[in-house]
Amino acid sequence: MATLAPPAPAPTTTDADYAPGEWEARVDLAAAYRLVALYGWDDLIFTHLSARVPGPEHHFLINPYDMMFEEITASSLVKIDVDGQPVGATTHPVNPAGFTIHSALHMARDDAAAVMHLHTPHGQAVSAMEFGLLPHTQTSMIAGHDIAYHDYEGVATDLEERERLVADIGDKHAMILRNHGTLAVGDSVASCFLRLYFLERACEAQVLMLSAGRDHLNKPNQGVEDKVAHQSNPKGMGALAERLAWPALLRKLDRIDASFRT
Repeated sequence: MATLAPPAPAPTTTDADYAPGEWEARVDLAAAYRLVALYGWDDLIFTHLSARVPGPEHHFLINPYDMMFEEITASSLVKIDVDGQPVGATTHPVNPAGFTIHSALHMARDDAAAVMHLHTPHGQAVSAMEFGLLPHTQTSMIAGHDIAYHDYEGVATDLEERERLVADIGDKHAMILRNHGTLAVGDSVASCFLRLYFLERACEAQVLMLSAGRDHLNKPNQGVEDKVAHQSNPKGMGALAERLAWPALLRKLDRIDASFRT
């Protein structure tokens, strides 16, 4: 039987090495990487989760490109500028091209403190369906009213695509990148992760649902989608993430392996 790794002690001091608020952002983002790995949403070392560093500088945190998501810790995250270049010395490589999508949203929206992008099989499957996310489950209705779509333009290395990404997402908090994957933004790592969770679960349910065929699907009664949209508004979703879901998720990680905090 596998044994759990003993919890690693949290750093005792951080102010000397990090700007105010940066260490907290690092811990939250490292936790998000560990959770993505825990739920099986990672894609080797590919895809990215990023977070804005608090303060006036346009600096962001992103994964070291040579580490698996389950290895990432708060201190191993790399601080980069808007062009995806490291700020200060680092022993880890970064992938500037992979920051193209993230930089567009971070820079265009003040509420995009965190941006998360995945290539899960279920997310990719729904991204390849011309009708997109169907409103046939509660989870899809929670995610679907706040979702946008962006057409595939190839591997996201073209900086000119950033303008179209920003235009397509508008004021929504989630996006299906057609023929590509899923994406979420949030004013915190917590709210961003919860939105991504609902979107990924909705995609998974849709793939399972359609695997049995499209005949005899039960569509919700008229008006129900609007009701769910009201019940899962962005402000409420943020509060649910910050006050309830995220603290519980951090406790879950602490029980499994608290080294993400180091």
